[in-house]
Amino acid sequence: MELLVKRKWYTDVTTIGELYVDGEFFCYTLEDPARAEGEKVYAQTCIPAGQYPLVLDYSPSFKRIMPCILNVPMFTGILIHWGNKAEDTAGCLLVGETRAKDWISSSKKVFNKLYPLIEDAIARGQKVSITYENCANEITS
Repeated sequence: MELLVKRKWYTDVTTIGELYVDGEFFCYTLEDPARAEGEKVYAQTCIPAGQYPLVLDYSPSFKRIMPCILNVPMFTGILIHWGNKAEDTAGCLLVGETRAKDWISSSKKVFNKLYPLIEDAIARGQKVSITYENCANEITS
């Protein structure tokens, strides 16, 4: 299973994109702001563009099994989870049904549709990966 995040809308507060599951549009995403390559502000920076393995692992914060993104340079504990605004993430990927400036909606509803897809793929022995792609020409810093 391949997840693709196309980052498209950048502000000083958030990075908003589109999530595709095996090539099909699935939902919108919200992350912390993008910064220049190599620049990281703890809990206030989206992860670098690239491809990463995705597994299910226990999250002490959520007290449940969550999708976890592995092998991200300079980052640990990166999850896919619900939330609507920048304050709801610390480098993680939030998912939602609609988007507005610095906001996504119906996040828990969308997460509850995405999670079983990931869980099923892993249960069937599929490798699951997520690719982050920066689509805009300029990234705000």
